[in-house]
Formats: sequence, C-alpha cells, structure tokens
Amino acid sequence: MRFNFTNGNIPIKGMFQLLLLFCLISSTEIYAQQNAVKLVPQPADIQIHEGFVKINDKIGVFIDPRSAMSKSYAKELFQEIGIQPIWTNREKEAVVVLKLAKPQSAAVDESYHLEISLKKKGTILASSSSKNGLLNALQTIRQLAVKENQQIGFPVCTINDKPSFGWRAYMLDESRHFHGKAVVKNLLDEMARLKLNTFHWHLVDDPGWRVEIKKYPRLTSVGSKGDYTHMNKDITPAKWDSLYNNRPGQFYTQADIREIVSYASDRGIRIIPEIEVPGHASASIYAYPWLGASSRKKNEGIRGDLYDITDPKVENFLHNVLDEIISLFPSKIIHIGGDEANYAHWKDSKEINEFMKAKNIPTYSDLQVWAINRMSKYISSKGYHMIGWNEITGDNIRNEAHLEAGKSEKLAKGTLVQFWDGDVSLVNKAIEKGYDVVNSDRLFTYLDYPYETTSFEKAYSFTPIPNGIPKEDRHKILGLGCQMWGEFTPTPERVYYQTFPRIAAFAETGWVAPEKKGSYIDFRTRLSQIEEIWKSKGYLSSQPAK
Repeated sequence: MRFNFTNGNIPIKGMFQLLLLFCLISSTEIYAQQNAVKLVPQPADIQIHEGFVKINDKIGVFIDPRSAMSKSYAKELFQEIGIQPIWTNREKEAVVVLKLAKPQSAAVDESYHLEISLKKKGTILASSSSKNGLLNALQTIRQLAVKENQQIGFPVCTINDKPSFGWRAYMLDESRHFHGKAVVKNLLDEMARLKLNTFHWHLVDDPGWRVEIKKYPRLTSVGSKGDYTHMNKDITPAKWDSLYNNRPGQFYTQADIREIVSYASDRGIRIIPEIEVPGHASASIYAYPWLGASSRKKNEGIRGDLYDITDPKVENFLHNVLDEIISLFPSKIIHIGGDEANYAHWKDSKEINEFMKAKNIPTYSDLQVWAINRMSKYISSKGYHMIGWNEITGDNIRNEAHLEAGKSEKLAKGTLVQFWDGDVSLVNKAIEKGYDVVNSDRLFTYLDYPYETTSFEKAYSFTPIPNGIPKEDRHKILGLGCQMWGEFTPTPERVYYQTFPRIAAFAETGWVAPEKKGSYIDFRTRLSQIEEIWKSKGYLSSQPAK
C-alpha cells in the first residue's frame, strides 16, 4: 500500500485503509493471544489484555481463612507450576490473593472472578463466595501458568467464570474390579483439574461388596472376595466358598472411606456412594442368603437374586446399612441403583405374590417403586436425597416383552432420576412428572464402550439437554455423568485408557453453556497441554485419540 503525504496529510481513502489495517493487526494479535491461552473447560468470559506478568519462584500467597481451603493441596498445585508459596495473613503483602468476596454462601457457588494484572509488579486476584469457587479459580491459574527460562509467567487477563450445570460427575465401578485408594486419588486429582465436582462411587454390585459395614461383617469377609472375572464364570455357592477361603478381601475400611472423602473435599469434589436395591445384590446375598427372594429357600446365595423387600427384616438390614453409609458420606445424596432387576425371583416367590395381592400392587415394577419409595422416605428422614437409574420411575425403559410397566405406584417427589437407557424422550417424561434429571445417556457417556463405538469427538458432541425441553424446565436437567463401568477394566492402566482423554469432553460439556460450546477442533487445541501432562503420568497413550 502506498500513501501520498502531500502537505503532511493522509488522504481520507488512505486514512481509512490505514485504520482498517491497524484494526486487522490488533484483532489478529488479540485473537492469537486468546488462542495462546489453553483452558479446559473454556471459561464463560475471558478478556485477554496486553502484557505478561512474570513472577519469582517464591511469592507471597494469601488464602482467605474463612474459605477453609486446604493449604496443603494449594501448595501442591503451586509447586506443580514451579512456585513455592510463602503463606501470609496480610493480603497487601501477597502476590496471589484468593479471597471470599462476601461471607461464604451456604449454597455451593462455583463461580469465580480472576484478574491477573501488572499492578504491584504482578498481581493475581481471585474472588468467589465459596471455597469451591476459589478452587476453580486455582485450577485456572494452574493452567494459565507458563514456565520459560526458569521464570513463571501469566497472561494479563480478566476472567468471569461459572459452570452451566451444577452436576458434573465421573463414576467409577469398583464392584466388578477393585482398584484401591491410590487409583481413586489419581482420578480425583484429574477430576479437580477439569473442574468436575461429583465422584459417583459404585461400591456395590453382583461381583463384590466394597465398603465395610460394621454391623454386617460378612458383607466384606465373604462378599468382597469376588470380582467380574469370577462372576462371569457362573460361580456356584461352593465355588464362591472356595474363593473366599483362599482370597483376601478387596474393600475399603471405614477409615479408608473417610480419608478419601476428605481428600475429595479438599479438591472441591463430593462423593455420592451407590448401594444397589433391589437387584445387583448377589455379593450381599451370598454373604447373607436370608436377604434374597430365592436364596432363602435353599439357604445359599443364588446369582442374580433380588432382595425380598417385602420382609421387614430385609428392610431393617437396608436401613442399618444406610445408617453407616450416611455416617461416612456427607454429600447428602445416596444412589440406590434400581436398574436391571430380574423380577423372575419375585415371580417365583409365593410369599411375595401374596404380599402384592394383599397390598393391591398390580405389577413387579410397581412393587419395586413401592420399595424404593420406602427407601426414599427413610433416606429423607436423615436429611438426604435419593437418586437412582431411570428404571425407578416404573417405566419399561427398553420396551421388553417380558416386563410390565408400573400401573399404580408413583415415584416419590424429590427423588432424582439418572437417565442411562431407553429412548431419550424418557428424560422429557420424567421432567414433565416433576423430577430433576441427571443425563447419563449410555450412547454417549459410557466410558467402558470402545473408542470405535464412542469416539472422543462423539463424547464431545453430547448435550445434556434433549430436544423438546421447554426453556423454563431446562434447570431440571441438573447435569451429566460419565460412567466407567468395570467389566473389562481389571487393571488401573485399563481404567486410565478408557477414561483419558474422554473425561475432558464431559468436563467441558458440563461446564460450558450449550449455546457457547465451541468446535471439537478448538477443544482439542486447548486440551493439548493437559494431554501432555496425562502422557507424563502414564494415563494417556502417545497415540492420538479418535
């Protein structure tokens, strides 16, 4: 471009061209800066300003004492990025300030404001109304850090951020294969990095019972010794006996549980335990055959049996178990399963059928809802909410010919429904009936499925809000869960392979508002530095995910 500088003036046309060029250059620089900042999940609002803050490896850090944030965990994150924090109680002396904007909110507010500026030769200020919001800000600070030539730096920026959904869960099934505390803590660490806030712990199923219940010691002395490999061989009671005589128990003591719950809380994660009712109960019924509808007849555990939920002694057992579970998990939510119950065991019981006739309960689906409602009432009396898989609504979710949908019983109000299978219209149906829903559609969120079935890109395409949900009802979709079922994950390495990197797709989907979610290509670009961390930890293959 040439300009005519006659009499020192730029012609109007030339001035316009120069201004246009300046705008293009400026916008390109801003665009490049924004793309240089690789954050997952993508913040709700981020403004990149000119400049770069460089700080020393030893800096003053102020953490608002009202937040009750773990300094040990914060120190761990700072050290990861090359900073040795020097704790100070004087906000004005700190380079990094993590402050409650107002007295801590009773409700969990995960939003935060983060400002990185050139004031005082470099200031990082994060504010929120909750500990969890400050932890989210700290995870963002962690990702923003750049280390070069033995110096640590941060882009000058302003971020206002909050999640789109309040329920962002990862589920680990340890009934089918037990992995232990170290693996669970590794997974919690990476959940925290991605701002996932709910660890759904599947501790009980047919193959094994994995949590110590002091009132019923045989649940672990007997029920914890199987796994999916053994169950898949159709174990007889005699084989189960030989198994638990020769194999150590695989379970978490109550002290282990408290340790892990505390570890998760330090990272802003709640743990929701799953204790299955009425099916997936083989491990507990092998331990105590009188619990089972069919097993009590032979006084030996029968695989796939259901609890005889019409027997007050069985209901008392479940209440006693729940009492100990509630004492261990302060999340205020208990998952009771409720899926895939084989009603043949109830159908073959004369006593159960007589009970149904006396109570005017027309179908076995209704009997299940009846029992689950009694569980819900008990759980509510303890100040907790109940959640279960979407069979708890009484629907025949797969339209199976041998199953009859419920006719009379209605699921108790306040129960949370976790959708996993059936036509997605069942989500709409549950919401229309007044229930809040967690969307865990297996076609997108099951991490046990191979990458050929659920590719990384397909996982990222998931949206928790189905079509047809009125705008005023969308808040009833609480969020999403991704499920790491354990049939084919006998080793930690296999758990990591199935989990990483797909877990990041669900973290972003749960955090970013659906209308603001970017392209898969942009997401993969932003994820690249986290993927390098996962590779260094051995969680992620060097081969790119599909």
